[in-house]
Amino acid sequence: MAEADQNENPLLAALPPATDYLTYLTLVEYNLSEENLPVLHQVLQDKELTINIGWDLVHLLLPLLPASEECLQDIAAKGNPREVILKVTEALRMLDFQDGVEEVDSDHEPELVEVSKGKAPAVAVGESSTSPALSASKLLPLPFLKFEILLELLATLHRRVKTKYPSRFLATSLQAVLAAYNGASTHRDELTLSAVKFIKTLSGTKRPHLPLRSSSGNLLRTFTNSSEPDPEAQPEPPTEEEQVLMNRLLQSFLTHIIEDYVLTLNSNDDVPGLAWSSRLMEKFEPQRVVPNKPKYADRFAEEEDLQSRTAIVGQLVALAQDLGLETEELIKTVMDPESEKQGIPSTEDEPPNSAEDIPLSNSGSLLLYTARVVKQTLYSSVGTDDSPSIRIFPDHATILKNFIGALGQQTVGLEPEALLDAVLALGLVSLENNAVGEPQDDEAFAKYLQTTSIISANTPSPSLRYHAHYITSTILRSHPSDLVRLTFIRDTLEHCPYENLKASAVSWLKGETLEANPNPPHPPASDEASSIFATPVALQTTSPFLFPDLTHSFNTTIAISDAFMQFRQELGFYLATLNFYYLLLSARPLHENLDIKGLHEKSGMEGHFLTPLKEVCGRFKESLKEGGELRIAEGGNADAEGESIADKESLVQAQMDIELLEHVLKGVDAGVAKIKA
Repeated sequence: MAEADQNENPLLAALPPATDYLTYLTLVEYNLSEENLPVLHQVLQDKELTINIGWDLVHLLLPLLPASEECLQDIAAKGNPREVILKVTEALRMLDFQDGVEEVDSDHEPELVEVSKGKAPAVAVGESSTSPALSASKLLPLPFLKFEILLELLATLHRRVKTKYPSRFLATSLQAVLAAYNGASTHRDELTLSAVKFIKTLSGTKRPHLPLRSSSGNLLRTFTNSSEPDPEAQPEPPTEEEQVLMNRLLQSFLTHIIEDYVLTLNSNDDVPGLAWSSRLMEKFEPQRVVPNKPKYADRFAEEEDLQSRTAIVGQLVALAQDLGLETEELIKTVMDPESEKQGIPSTEDEPPNSAEDIPLSNSGSLLLYTARVVKQTLYSSVGTDDSPSIRIFPDHATILKNFIGALGQQTVGLEPEALLDAVLALGLVSLENNAVGEPQDDEAFAKYLQTTSIISANTPSPSLRYHAHYITSTILRSHPSDLVRLTFIRDTLEHCPYENLKASAVSWLKGETLEANPNPPHPPASDEASSIFATPVALQTTSPFLFPDLTHSFNTTIAISDAFMQFRQELGFYLATLNFYYLLLSARPLHENLDIKGLHEKSGMEGHFLTPLKEVCGRFKESLKEGGELRIAEGGNADAEGESIADKESLVQAQMDIELLEHVLKGVDAGVAKIKA
């Protein structure tokens, strides 16, 4: 019977020596199918055969996953490891994660792979911070399973290679893995955990693997194939220097993985990266937590996606510790002003000659260092390790210079939100530790504040804007010179192109003014000079920018829709200025010290600031009426019944903005009338 089966199956009938290896390989290629895989698995138990043809089967077997996984494991365990490594890395570089995962209609399903052979729990599969969930009955796209299996094969192959210079093989493999990993935009959790498992296996780390919420079958299955020795094994073992070099390769690889993973996390519901800044602020300043709004700490404890982020980054942080990556080395990389050397896309770098030739990822080092600092800060049960605290000056200022606005001042605050979160988190920790330090000079101080304040104006994340504003305000208040503080406030009002940041400058000026003029007043100590904010000088110096000339800003030559768009962009600044001025007008004890009456008369604000605002409010109100030009421009319709809900909401908001400004202007008018009386 066995002889009949052999005659019927060409894979058995043509086995060498019946044919030569090349002929047999061609025959396998023409007869390969899922039905023949059990026979091929049997055939591949022949070590000599697998050494001769196994490496050429890799690209044939990958499309047949998961059914072909056992045969691929045979090739990794029994084939020539050096040749098979070349084929596996080639397959990694050719991976296209878009294959089979494009948008499809009901008539065309992508090529998918069954997950965990029916053993998966009845929960979502494949869900991550960057990919939607698949139900337990759905399947995992083939390219992602290929990545996981190829890493499994590499782990087996590298353990088999016996050579004096194993780092040369490892360097090539790690470059290929990273190139493939960078090409994925979904299922990042699964791919990252595969990379973590790969590093653990190669490094011999005993720490247990972290399972996914719904792991793929590949992560759950284990294979018992016994590996054959390297047929080209060299008797001379690797030197200690070579061992150090390989460990450094893994350290560098890990920093690139954490960079690519964290920086691609979506900021859904304003959760940038790991939301380190927000979680730190909840601990440092609990009184600032918004009532009835979910705390970030609770969200990371309860929401599955956020738990997954924390667990994966925790694995990477722990693995870096196991690999001996010291915090001092991370800080050295983060503080290095030189940009990280970029390789040429689609090409391989030459294998390094020493550990010193292998750079860590700059951003990855920053994220890893921040993760260690935050872990130590958030969880009191965590003992202190080798994480030295950094100071605002010069350390955090150097970090800002190295990572923020690298492509030009116009890009400040537009960096990946996870990167901004890490940078701001380190600043918050320094402030909490009262580690401000000393700026090199006033220019360095102003440069730091300029960067953090622009982040507060530019970044789309509301939470990051708040944290950047908090850091800016706190550092500004820390400078002992009132003149330096006033200079920065004036420069922001005069030169800043961001209206929301100019509104912040008004709040800084208000805070300085109120602090310098307490109620009831108290005389300064004998050795304490009076603050410039307790004199008329500060307000007189800033008044041209607090109350700018609007005479020609909204004139009738400008289309009213354009004028209204400009008005709404600047409304926050106008309201901040007018509310501050109303406070000054109402606080009669301040009038003499600050010469409020003289400020009003000498600045000319009534003619060039207050009056133009009143006039333009009237124009806008009139144009928002039925049939008005602005009403039509805002999406309104002469037939009210024909207006959409969005149209009506837009009109209501426009009317409310104008009415709010008019209300504040009336208050200012009442205050002005009193000082004139």
